[in-house]
Amino acid sequence: MSLPPLYALRAFEAAARLNSFSKAADLLNITPGAVSRHIRTLEAWFDCELFMRNGPRVKVSEAGRTLAGQLYEGFMSIERACNAFRSHSQFLRLKAPSTLTMRWLLDVLNDFRKNHPTPRIEITSVWMDTDEVDFSREPYDCAILLGNGHFGEGTESRLLFSEWLIPVCSPAMLVNARESLPDCELIHPSPDRRDWRRWLKKTGRFAGLSISGGKVFDTLEQGNLAALSGHGVSVGDLLLSTDAIRSGLLCLPFPEAVATGDGYYLVWPENSAIKQNVEMLLNWLTRHTPLFPDESLIYLHSGEK
Repeated sequence: MSLPPLYALRAFEAAARLNSFSKAADLLNITPGAVSRHIRTLEAWFDCELFMRNGPRVKVSEAGRTLAGQLYEGFMSIERACNAFRSHSQFLRLKAPSTLTMRWLLDVLNDFRKNHPTPRIEITSVWMDTDEVDFSREPYDCAILLGNGHFGEGTESRLLFSEWLIPVCSPAMLVNARESLPDCELIHPSPDRRDWRRWLKKTGRFAGLSISGGKVFDTLEQGNLAALSGHGVSVGDLLLSTDAIRSGLLCLPFPEAVATGDGYYLVWPENSAIKQNVEMLLNWLTRHTPLFPDESLIYLHSGEK
């Protein structure tokens, strides 16, 4: 393959990204003069101006900006490939939604670490409006995502447990919620208010109840915390709220839990070089999924109303 020098490409990408020869030199541990020479080598190679120079000041050109963006993606891909190959037997990089992480996953991974010195799980907990992962662009080996089991071509997935929704509130609000939910402040754990909509539709309760008002949050965790503090009645994930329910921090004003059709899945790339580590984690997670609370008042609705 006929390519310009890779070290020149690296110097140019850093200079374009930082918009500074001196900052690029510090990053690469070379001199600003060396950065300048590398860039001139590339300008001669491509026969175009990559930086516009005005005395000591430089500014990346439009052509340079285009090249720098493509080089950045290329270097990131190379870095991910090298990291995965170098540490495939030692590390597993996991992406997971924030509520799941706080309510279940941290404890499970802590026990995993006690029983399995390797691989070491490096977890990144993030808020996702729609749970998704792009293994070609994001630095993860696997992810736990809430969805219907279809996460795009080139991925494999296994269901860990299904999502069951149920209203939750503080003990102080329990009587009011049971007697007159329409008069209570509703808490929505997602901006689209989908959780209350799903629960009302499947249970058939409170026909005509408006869900347009109330307090709106980004996550089930935030909704639970607001309910726990007495700010209204929220909808929680039954399995992820079990500990708070058993401890009495949260109460169930209504006994019906409804299945949404979604679930939490472990997802990973097809033909993963570290599939053995992914399967080790999968086996552990499936053996430690949360259990339904043993409350005799709870019954389950899995069909559409």
